[in-house]
Amino acid sequence: MTKAYWIKDPDKLAAYAKLAGPAIIAGGGTFLARNVAALAYESGVKERVVLIEFPDLEAARATHDSAAYQAALAALDNGAVRDMRVVEGL
Repeated sequence: MTKAYWIKDPDKLAAYAKLAGPAIIAGGGTFLARNVAALAYESGVKERVVLIEFPDLEAARATHDSAAYQAALAALDNGAVRDMRVVEGL
């Protein structure tokens, strides 16, 4: 059986990153971690994780829904498989 590969589009990912970072920072976001998981337990997978802190849930929502971040998503144009969650802190 031959192997198969999924290839993320590095040009689309770079276009997304160029727009997303400034949009997130403008929305009050602070990048706390951006890397492949050092360890993965139970059902976890060793994939890239980005952890961003916002002042509150509304700031996170407003940033995601902003025109600037939506432009970043449009630039990504399905160039990467994403799994995004927003959780409230303690």
